[in-house]
Amino acid sequence: MLVARRRDKLEALASELGNARAVTLDLGQPGATAALIADLAAHDEHAGTLINNAGFGLWGRFAALDGPRQRAMIDLNCGTLVELTHAVLPGMIARSEGAILNIASTAAFQPGPGMAVYFATKAFVLSFSEALHEEVASKGVRVTALCPGPTRTEFGEVAGFRGNGAFDRMSARSEDVVAMGLRALDGGRAVAIPGLINKAGAQAHRFMPRWLLRKVMGKIKL
Repeated sequence: MLVARRRDKLEALASELGNARAVTLDLGQPGATAALIADLAAHDEHAGTLINNAGFGLWGRFAALDGPRQRAMIDLNCGTLVELTHAVLPGMIARSEGAILNIASTAAFQPGPGMAVYFATKAFVLSFSEALHEEVASKGVRVTALCPGPTRTEFGEVAGFRGNGAFDRMSARSEDVVAMGLRALDGGRAVAIPGLINKAGAQAHRFMPRWLLRKVMGKIKL
């Protein structure tokens, strides 16, 4: 089951995959999780694997960005992810099998001046996923946090990036990120970070004091 707001893209992907059905739904709206679970039940289906990929970011100084839009980011990136996970996890535990892949980011490992709320939401996803990984590992359920760096998607356009050649050159193909995430999930890993540069960047907090890390992150221009 593929779930998103844009029917045309969903149906094109479902057709490409050949074994999927598209459900047009805005997961950021109240009641979306309940509607999705009801749809599964109506088709006599259950979630064997959940991939929590819905989310967006906003670039700009916190005080200057739209307040309701930032709240919507928190609700989708964190709230909906938790709701969906909570809705399907009991069934997975009862069946003693299942898998959940939560899309975090290398942003989860440090503060992000200029994208303060987005970085904070991804820190939440990482912490939540790691805790859940430990809670359900003995129940036959795998939980992995996938933490990609720059990836060739519409993320930057939606977030409002000004355009950056270095950022674009560092961006990984989405297909490669997906493949790595699924391998990590199959392997029962708690955290997966695609790419050596991203792995090194995610560990920056180990090698420099927090005050310096904040300064460095604040100098990065997107």
